Amino acid sequence: MGVNMVGNCIFDDEAVCDASKQEVIRRYYEAACLARQGIGEPAVVHRIEILMNQLGISTADRPAVGAALNKAELTGEPAAAMELPGGEIVTGKTSDLLGASSAMILNVIKRLANIPDDVLLLSPSIIEPIQKLKTHSMGSVNPRLHVDEVLIALSICAVDNPTAKKALEQLPALKGLEAHSSVMLATVDVQTFKKLGVRMTCEPRSQTKKLYQK
Repeated sequence: MGVNMVGNCIFDDEAVCDASKQEVIRRYYEAACLARQGIGEPAVVHRIEILMNQLGISTADRPAVGAALNKAELTGEPAAAMELPGGEIVTGKTSDLLGASSAMILNVIKRLANIPDDVLLLSPSIIEPIQKLKTHSMGSVNPRLHVDEVLIALSICAVDNPTAKKALEQLPALKGLEAHSSVMLATVDVQTFKKLGVRMTCEPRSQTKKLYQK
């Protein structure tokens, strides 16, 4: 009976079709990244490409993709982009302190909280000791802060910083948003985005010759 009645639940066919096409594109990127890492079958990627051709869609139909790739081309470094509910795209770039995805998250929650772009939520004095701990004490080869590390640092700052607290309160609004990275992310970042409910996809290319970074 539930299957027979499901059609009555669809009141916006265009929205449902668009969501389905976005899911196909997300599956394509997931399969492509698994194949790139050697734990997926290239044949799966090919089958999804055939389906995309039949549906008349491409990766260009995912707005965050073009924005992330354009930002990466401009900066010469990995970049990330997220599409906000109104269609606005917010990007993040790689820096000495933050990975692109971490920068993107901070930029997005600042935008959602109406915090000016020039306001620093995390100062270098907060980030640098964490980097030192990672590289000097924990043996990490990547000094830049991952998304979970940025959010933990932000939550500590929020204790006595009203602006940081206001930004942190925007995290629930990230659920269901679409995002894309110009390179494959570390596992810890992938898991963090899943926990936040962000629909993240990645280009099937590694940031460095070393595929996995701590």
